[in-house]
Amino acid sequence: MNLIEWLQRIMVGFGAAWVMWLMIGLSVVSVAIILERAWFFWSLRDDVVVLARDLRNALKDSIEAAQKRMEASPSAEAAVVKAGLIEADRGPKAAEEAMAGALALQRMKLERRLAYLGTLGNNAPFIGLFGTVIGVVGAFDALGQAAEKPMAQAASAAMAPQQVMSSIAEALVATAVGLAVAIPAVAFNNYFQRMIRSTLANTEALTRVLLAHLHGEKDALEAGAGAVAVVAAPVSKKAEAKAPANGARGKKAEKKSEDDEESSEENG
Repeated sequence: MNLIEWLQRIMVGFGAAWVMWLMIGLSVVSVAIILERAWFFWSLRDDVVVLARDLRNALKDSIEAAQKRMEASPSAEAAVVKAGLIEADRGPKAAEEAMAGALALQRMKLERRLAYLGTLGNNAPFIGLFGTVIGVVGAFDALGQAAEKPMAQAASAAMAPQQVMSSIAEALVATAVGLAVAIPAVAFNNYFQRMIRSTLANTEALTRVLLAHLHGEKDALEAGAGAVAVVAAPVSKKAEAKAPANGARGKKAEKKSEDDEESSEENG
């Protein structure tokens, strides 16, 4: 027995039913992941426009007010901005780095288990095609067995077309099951990926609001320090100018006193 005949007997012996059971099991896991991810994204929902407006208004009041507003929101965008608010007292650069780290963590949470949906959506048709191939092999095996029977067994040979049609039907069912599993997985994976991109874009917008406020405060402080330095510089120059003048006056007074002493001695 060669390798091809051995593999053929294995395929015909097991049939394509196990492939369909495998696809059904994978589809159950897929549905569970879809429901879990749908609930997760639903729990993170929030009005980002209102959240951005409240963030601007809270920043005008204080950093603590902004933190309270972000803590009240269940969204991933608020979690990232809250990480930046914690480091806001250390400057815009520190806040930006903190938000970048928080964004990476939120991305991992958003993309969790979606790789399974993508893999299943890409490979389920091929698994179904494998079952189709097994069914076609069984159909041709039935035709071969019917051709080997003698004419005396024509009555039993008449059953061969029925076996062929049954094997072909099994093959088509395997293809249909593969497509039925792949289509929802691909559709929901694309939907969740679009939601992730939208969430990341909203997060970028909110982080820019915070960074703009922090950079504005930093520029205002630097401008105030520069103004103080400019005011202090003329005062010091005037003091320096007065110091030589006072010194010259002192010298003139000393010289005058010496002249007076000399004139008094001469008169005496």
